[in-house]
Amino acid sequence: MTKIFLFFIAATLLSGTGKAQKNPDWVFRTQGRVYSTPVIDDSVIYFGSGDHNFYALEKKSGQEIWKFPTGGAIHSSPAIHNNLVIFGSADGNLYALDKSTGKQAWQFESEGEKILDLWDYYLSSPATGNGIVYWGSGDGNVYAVDARNGALKWKFQTGSIVHAEPLVVDEKVFIGNYTGDFFALHAETGAVLWQFKTVGARGFPNGEVQRGAAFDNGTLYFGSRDFNIYALNAQTGRAYWNMKEQGSWVIATPLVYKDNIYFGTSDTHRFYGMNKSSGQIVWQIPLPMRVYGSAVAYNDVIYFGCFDGILRGVDPATGEIIWTYQTPASKMKYADIFNEEGGFSEEFELYGQDYEEAERTIHSLGSILSTPVVEDNSIFFGSSDGCLYSVNIEK
Repeated sequence: MTKIFLFFIAATLLSGTGKAQKNPDWVFRTQGRVYSTPVIDDSVIYFGSGDHNFYALEKKSGQEIWKFPTGGAIHSSPAIHNNLVIFGSADGNLYALDKSTGKQAWQFESEGEKILDLWDYYLSSPATGNGIVYWGSGDGNVYAVDARNGALKWKFQTGSIVHAEPLVVDEKVFIGNYTGDFFALHAETGAVLWQFKTVGARGFPNGEVQRGAAFDNGTLYFGSRDFNIYALNAQTGRAYWNMKEQGSWVIATPLVYKDNIYFGTSDTHRFYGMNKSSGQIVWQIPLPMRVYGSAVAYNDVIYFGCFDGILRGVDPATGEIIWTYQTPASKMKYADIFNEEGGFSEEFELYGQDYEEAERTIHSLGSILSTPVVEDNSIFFGSSDGCLYSVNIEK
């Protein structure tokens, strides 16, 4: 490896304070990729893995408290409701476990999961409200089940795969599907209150909505595979604005923070700060790879993960990168994909004839598709290397 490339790696790793990257507080290894967002409840952190298991760990030490096996990969983030932790699995089931013991309280069976393509990385994550669990499925349904016992209250057939997270606000459930339909449903009955259709794009006419929406002050924000990010009136479903990112899906659920929204893109490899009212770009920063996970704000820093295996913290006003953490796999294998200038090496082709092998090579970096969670100056996130990390952001 040349001195120039070593300098590039070192510059990527250094924070704005000039301090070198520190070791994580702990790392917990599973046997599958971790895409889901962990959830913290008191002193316990819960998350699922591609190894089909759902885990409960001690937040401070990373020691396993219990794990629960399912019949499929768990790329659904959990929800906490009273004494239950609830999540979905690729086996088509929604599970509710006692959060202290890991014992199953109930199980709800959908009509079966379905994965669209290689980049369909997430399953729908459940959301709760008024004692009801809302959840989408690859069978095209949005389900509402009783949080106490898993009994079905209603279901709504959207007509296509639903892998987005439901958003429950003011007796409404907001959710999109893979034909680009975005619905407002009545939370008690499942009745359609309004429906919005994404624009679509040449090559991606369905305008799939892959992740959930964000809500702020009466406005919904979400991205689509039709290259657009949308801002809708939550009462009427009419659009306030949309921004087309030429040549790239917008997968991540936007983060709303102060006057802006923040999100990364897929194939244009950018991260944006954008005015939430007007849709005007405040700043943008180039990245080496895609961003699918959402960002999180903590102590006036915006943190987000990238497919290159690097977690970045940026100044929300300027986009300046002021903090980084790079997974060990990324540090070890970065030169397998990237050249000395930070672009793709001549040997690596992202969407060539063997694009599946290229995708596996990318994930060998320890890609970060998980949305990070920050608490008590520690940031927790999953990685394609199969690990859940706890990193102190002030060390």
